[in-house]
Amino acid sequence: MKAIKLLLTLFIGLVTFSCSDYLERYPLDSPAAETFLRTEAELDLAVTGAYNTLWFKAIDNGPFALSLDYASDIGWDRNGSALQELGKGITTPDNGFTKSFWDTFYRGIGRCNYILSKAEPLADVVPAEKYNRLLAEVRFLRAYYYFYINELFGGVPLLTQPTLLSESQIPRASKAEITDFILAELAAIKPHLPTQVATNARGRASRGAALALMARAALYNQQWETAAQAAQELMQLNVYQLHNNYGQLFMYAGQNSSEIILATQFLKGISVHSTPRQFYSRIALGHSNKIPVQALVDSYEATDGRSIDKSTVFDPAKPFANRDPRLGYTVVLPQSLFINFIFETHPDSLQTWSYASGTPRRVQNEEATHAYASFSGYLWRKYADVGDKDDRDNSDLNIILFRYAEVLLNYAEAKIELNQLDQSVYDAINAVRTRPTVNMPPIAAGKTQEELRYIVRRERKYELAGEGLRLFDIRRWGIMKEVMPGNLLGRVQRAFLANAPRIDEHATPHYENVANASQMRVIETRLFDPNRDQLWPIPRIELETNPALQQNPNY
Repeated sequence: MKAIKLLLTLFIGLVTFSCSDYLERYPLDSPAAETFLRTEAELDLAVTGAYNTLWFKAIDNGPFALSLDYASDIGWDRNGSALQELGKGITTPDNGFTKSFWDTFYRGIGRCNYILSKAEPLADVVPAEKYNRLLAEVRFLRAYYYFYINELFGGVPLLTQPTLLSESQIPRASKAEITDFILAELAAIKPHLPTQVATNARGRASRGAALALMARAALYNQQWETAAQAAQELMQLNVYQLHNNYGQLFMYAGQNSSEIILATQFLKGISVHSTPRQFYSRIALGHSNKIPVQALVDSYEATDGRSIDKSTVFDPAKPFANRDPRLGYTVVLPQSLFINFIFETHPDSLQTWSYASGTPRRVQNEEATHAYASFSGYLWRKYADVGDKDDRDNSDLNIILFRYAEVLLNYAEAKIELNQLDQSVYDAINAVRTRPTVNMPPIAAGKTQEELRYIVRRERKYELAGEGLRLFDIRRWGIMKEVMPGNLLGRVQRAFLANAPRIDEHATPHYENVANASQMRVIETRLFDPNRDQLWPIPRIELETNPALQQNPNY
């Protein structure tokens, strides 16, 4: 059973009331604004309801936290959608995908502000420790929601209490001001959050979650000292550890791993998502429309710890052999078993093997014949569990928001940028690289700051691909202008690449030296305007209803 059952029927924003000329009448079947939040039980309900925003489905009933990778340099959305427009570099202020983030997270912020504005009288009703914890959870959620819109839109109106319509003409705070607010909130609330949450409270904010968000927000905004300190404080809690089985971490079998700091809790009958429908192969009755691309596949190192253009163990004729195991745990590769079938996208492979009945048998291979099979020749393996094969639209597999490996890499990156190149930096990176089931060669000591900077950036790509963080990374490193424009490529359909592409310091492949690069599938051609596309556009309707807002440049 999932631990935290969020209540769909109780939304603070839907509180209603009625009145007559003679007396006020409060509804009997739902809370009223005038009377709500007067008891401990109501505070429990309200705080639980504030988590509902984490169930936000950004597109095709898929969790928001994963969706951003499909508009980055490592992924693609096949549907002709607002998300595809975003990745293609042709978005406008009318883009429905970007607007959904603005609307949803501001609704979440509004709920949090409502609770905080009404809760003070309960300080005399609710036991102090519980009261402080519940309000700390709400402030954590508000900080998390602000983090997303601040990073995506680049400075937004800062609302910390319910706002009347007559007072709603509010200009944008700067990105730095929002970041400082987030960090101050997290510093204030972390003492009131538990070091560990009870088993029956999984999905609620903990001190670790606050520190993880603090480390991420500070890192993304070049507050290196704060990022390093927050990550180190989390590490010193001695609560979290890396999960030995990397691939299992993103499946039902890994949901209770001690690596997971915070995950969105899904539960059939309450809230579910359709990730399996989007990720599964055609023969497994999926749509194969949210996919990784060739540039991600070629990024991963060989098992000797070198990029494939420099490795002595990489063989272009067997490109998936002798590779960082995280490649196969992240991406469904040709000739691998996936949802009870051997996955093969070679157009001449008209049959494949089925293991669905236990006894292997040959069946028609839809990946070779279906017009809408994976356009890149690959699929996402993370969050595609075989347990959902009979109910692909109703997965209740939890989605990780923060995990310990990211914190270790945040710590290492912050220390590198501070030029504090001590053993703890190597220990953090190597813990991630050498966990069982990964076992990549450790990074040897003696590297320069620049060398370590690129090492940790590459490591983030290998470790975190498919988890929704890539867009933030390529933005803050200033490499979007290099990795986003041009042709987005899939595999050579009837062969493999004749030789390894050139791999740069960010683990980005370049194919000018590949003899048969012209045979790679061009999935789409993307544009990127560095003077515009670093940030999302403020939704047009927001500008029309709030003239105090200013649009991001060149939209």
